[in-house]
Amino acid sequence: MIDKDHSGTERVRPAGAADVPAVREVTDAAYHHYIERIGVVPQPMEADHAADVAAGKVFVTGEPVVGLVVVEAFADHLFLDSIAVHPRAHGTGVGRRLLHFTDAHARALGLGEIRLYTNAMMWENQKIYPRYGYEVVARRVDGPYDRIHYRKRLD
Repeated sequence: MIDKDHSGTERVRPAGAADVPAVREVTDAAYHHYIERIGVVPQPMEADHAADVAAGKVFVTGEPVVGLVVVEAFADHLFLDSIAVHPRAHGTGVGRRLLHFTDAHARALGLGEIRLYTNAMMWENQKIYPRYGYEVVARRVDGPYDRIHYRKRLD
């Protein structure tokens, strides 16, 4: 059975231990094509997915899972560490649903800002995030990663 909210939209739910293989699969599918472009394995592909799930940082959507976010709450903001949508679900609203969930989650935690970064070579993301209210705040090189940092202030 597909878990839907009152409007018929598939819900975003906390990932459980049984979701770890799907989290790994969706993350790898979403980021694998960037390896050649950026010249290194994207950091989300190297994450300890089991530890992130156990820590309550991962939220998934779809049955089977087709999208996820990895978030971490800090005192003054919610950090959006990763958002991944399986290529088979591109164009179906999964990414939008996950970004809206992230906003709602930050608000529920009493946090007024969301922060994230993306690799400068992932130019698709540089078009997407501003559409959802994110603004560029910095560009920094961190080891092999050239990152553009964003923030979104919530009302």
